[in-house]
Amino acid sequence: MDCITLFTLAIGLAMDAFAVAVCKGLSVQKLTVKKAAIAGGWFGGFQALMPAMGYVLGIQFKDKIAAIDHWISFILLLLIGVNMIRESLCNEDENTNDSFAPREMFVLAVATSIDALAVGITFAFLNVNIFTAIFLIGTITFILSMAGVKVGNKFGTRYKSKAEMAGGIVLILLGIKILLEHTGII
Repeated sequence: MDCITLFTLAIGLAMDAFAVAVCKGLSVQKLTVKKAAIAGGWFGGFQALMPAMGYVLGIQFKDKIAAIDHWISFILLLLIGVNMIRESLCNEDENTNDSFAPREMFVLAVATSIDALAVGITFAFLNVNIFTAIFLIGTITFILSMAGVKVGNKFGTRYKSKAEMAGGIVLILLGIKILLEHTGII
């Protein structure tokens, strides 16, 4: 996987965390850099941890499913992308509060990084430097989550659904790209 594709994937994965960070920012009366960094740390940390875990899981099955690995990658990215787009179209209000306590942030970090676990599984089937991938995913999510808290605090949830929609589209397009490359079409 080339650097541009990996960078694009990292941005797509970070959009869930960005959207939740926007909601956290909306709930905060007085925003501090510390609160934004806490959100960035939790979301970025879990977005880096989950692909690593998925990669370890995927390596266990790599030899057994090598002939269809591109289909698995495509289907996982498609499902994650469609789910993100579906969530962006829902008008449900997020139940967030202004707490940045570990218990609260842990639940949000896990919830926003489950898709990164599935992507980590696909990394086991692709030519990916896992250390570069998890560093890039974690760093981009950290930065976008900090920015999301600030955006939410300043502008409200105006950008939440657009971020989720964009992230979903990016993941679907990357899944299609992987499938087309591995089947020899491009």
